[in-house]
Amino acid sequence: MDTESTHSGYSYHSSRSGRSNRHGERSRDRHKASSSKDSSRSERSVVINPPDSPSQESPVHNGDPLPGEPVPAGDHGDDGQDDNWGETTTAVTGTSELSISQEEVVGLGKGIQDRTQDFRRYLPLAVGVCVGLLVLVTPLVFLLLPAVMWPERLQACGTACEGLFLSIAFKLLILLVAIWALFLRPGRASLPRVCVYRAFLTTLTLLLTMSYWLFYGVRILDAQDEDYHGIVQFAVSLVDSQLFVHYVAVVLLELRHVQPCYSVCVIRSTDGETRHYNVGQLSIQRAALSILEYYYRDFPIHNPALLSASKHRAAKHLAGLKVYNVDAPGSAAGAQPGNGNQSRGMAPAAGKHKDTAHSELYYEEADYERRVRKRRARLVVAVEEAFTHVRQMKKEDECATPSDIMDVREAALAIFPSMARALQKYLRITRRQHCHSMESIQKHLAFCLVNNMSPKAFLETYLAPGPTLRYGPERWMADQWTLISEASVTSGVKEGTEFLLRCLDFSLALTFKRIPYIRLTEKYVDPKSHKFLLLLQSETSV
Repeated sequence: MDTESTHSGYSYHSSRSGRSNRHGERSRDRHKASSSKDSSRSERSVVINPPDSPSQESPVHNGDPLPGEPVPAGDHGDDGQDDNWGETTTAVTGTSELSISQEEVVGLGKGIQDRTQDFRRYLPLAVGVCVGLLVLVTPLVFLLLPAVMWPERLQACGTACEGLFLSIAFKLLILLVAIWALFLRPGRASLPRVCVYRAFLTTLTLLLTMSYWLFYGVRILDAQDEDYHGIVQFAVSLVDSQLFVHYVAVVLLELRHVQPCYSVCVIRSTDGETRHYNVGQLSIQRAALSILEYYYRDFPIHNPALLSASKHRAAKHLAGLKVYNVDAPGSAAGAQPGNGNQSRGMAPAAGKHKDTAHSELYYEEADYERRVRKRRARLVVAVEEAFTHVRQMKKEDECATPSDIMDVREAALAIFPSMARALQKYLRITRRQHCHSMESIQKHLAFCLVNNMSPKAFLETYLAPGPTLRYGPERWMADQWTLISEASVTSGVKEGTEFLLRCLDFSLALTFKRIPYIRLTEKYVDPKSHKFLLLLQSETSV
């Protein structure tokens, strides 16, 4: 059973040696062709070869080369030939168990990146929970340890001491709500660096708590203080200090940036869409986060299809500059004068095109606007007719039996085909068909019918591009932004600060200008100065 797959070294070499000289150059040509095929095959997968095994350019199978594969140069001679090479050679093919495709490598890197992003997203929340628990538990531990370790030596707690218990309870409850409202909120975004103020407040809280623990361990635990009233007052002072730290956190994190100090100009790189906003004292990364929130709310959705029109127009203009030489069909003698004729003909063509470029642009935009108005008029008429039909159906449903009454979803599905063609043509000519799916249009139509909206209210979503948040996340074209800045992202913005927010298809350029100092003066106007005297003549006609 092994006779067909196993060959001796002598018989194989003898059968090939007679043709080695005759096909030497042909073998080298086939080697180049096969190496190019293997290079294309290696783009799809990465194969790890074992040591001392043949390369992928010449794989073998049971002693025979694969069909269409070249023969290695070492097979044409007797030097270094092993008699048992057919049994010891290892074959490496594209289906090796050690092969790793590029899709698997990309998927592995994406999985690691997703886990890293989740870790960075929930790390501040986990740190806030741990610090909050430490802050809330420490005063209670201060009160419980003396009562557990030396209860028989403690002095009796009087009325003032019991009143302090009530004060600690309410202060801890207020502190719990304040920590939950300020520090335990879910993160809005993943920032490239740690917030400086949050890190400072966390460090200050830990230092304060550790200082109280150190004082408590040295002066109370080691000495086993018997004055329980003083221990309670010590715990109350800790809670008061923590409340003051939280007040500082509110000022730094919530109130400091409320007052506007800078005006920022935001320009989108592709279409030049511009907006202006006022921001307060923020770091560069926090300012970038605020601007991105404004962007999703105010900027119209980015539509790459609108940019293809200008590219098509430029390509058409460049195509119009081509000059073909019909006098020289390709001969060497005629090529030289043909090139001269072509170079002489390019200048008049370029000048003529330069003179007519603005005219072509004007008529092209006018024709496009005319077609858009035409499609819009057809769409408006189709929608008004559909809504009129719905109102008639509603009047008929008042007299119909309950079994014949249509649901809102069914009514939307019934009238949608009458306007679908006009709406599709309008969205196609305005290049916004990718922003609206049929399911979203039907859902919006049902919403308008439920709330008894007019046809104009229904069309407002489709006649003009809306803000980015109006559409689904799959239409945003950007879910990860890159902050490009020469200054440190943790430093505060100042006059003339410029940085870039880049995503996959476009970028936002931000420029900060300080709001000028406004000086108002008062000018008093006497109320009596507004009195006038009207003199009427007796002969004036009434």
